Amino acid sequence: MDEHDKMLPIANVGRIMKQILPPTAKISKQAKETMQECASEFIAFVTGEASEKCRRDNRKTVNGDDLCWALASLGFDDCSNAVTRYLNKFREFEKDRAAANQMNEEHVNEAAAGPSNSSKEISFLVTRP
Repeated sequence: MDEHDKMLPIANVGRIMKQILPPTAKISKQAKETMQECASEFIAFVTGEASEKCRRDNRKTVNGDDLCWALASLGFDDCSNAVTRYLNKFREFEKDRAAANQMNEEHVNEAAAGPSNSSKEISFLVTRP
């Protein structure tokens, strides 16, 4: 595998860099490449630590909790705490979204089934004398 295949895409790195800088700021190609290298190395470092933990635990899949653990064990406590908070919020969001999807699905199934005896809806016709 080529060394560049292991790195983050340079366009994405540049986009992230631009988000924090003033709109008129320019970023040199060398700055983007340096940041690309550093960010890719950092991700590989943390992922390697998380992967090693999984290997010791006889697991094959690295999950978010493993990455948070790796960040903390490598001394990146501030990052670990921030990522843990984000991960918990993400899981809560996914749980809420799944519940909303299930309710929507049940509503669609009820509507497709048509009126039933268990329906609390009452239909009536009003006529004028």
